[in-house]
Amino acid sequence: MKYFFLSDGWKVGRVWAFDGLWQVSAWRRHPEIERLNLCLVEDSEVMWLYQVEEAIVTVEVQPVLSVPRETPPQNIGQVVLKRLITAEQVIERLGNASAKCLLQDIRSVVK
Repeated sequence: MKYFFLSDGWKVGRVWAFDGLWQVSAWRRHPEIERLNLCLVEDSEVMWLYQVEEAIVTVEVQPVLSVPRETPPQNIGQVVLKRLITAEQVIERLGNASAKCLLQDIRSVVK
């Protein structure tokens, strides 16, 4: 499995596998992407830990809410996560972070 952290207010967009953009018709299923019940809080930003299957190499994320037309355009409309992390890197991140770790239900993390 691979992992990444994603801030509240952002969602997963397109997904790439080893052979290119994920095609549900070719794979005959959606990619396995699961938000775990574990997050970091740094400077009031909540970042949730997501788990993805091994075949996924890149994930695009974008803001959840559409921006009203009266609002000036934002600098960031979407982001592509090129480097997913391993379980060991997640543990290292949790250990080195100057953040609070919120765990609501241990059963959702430990299977």
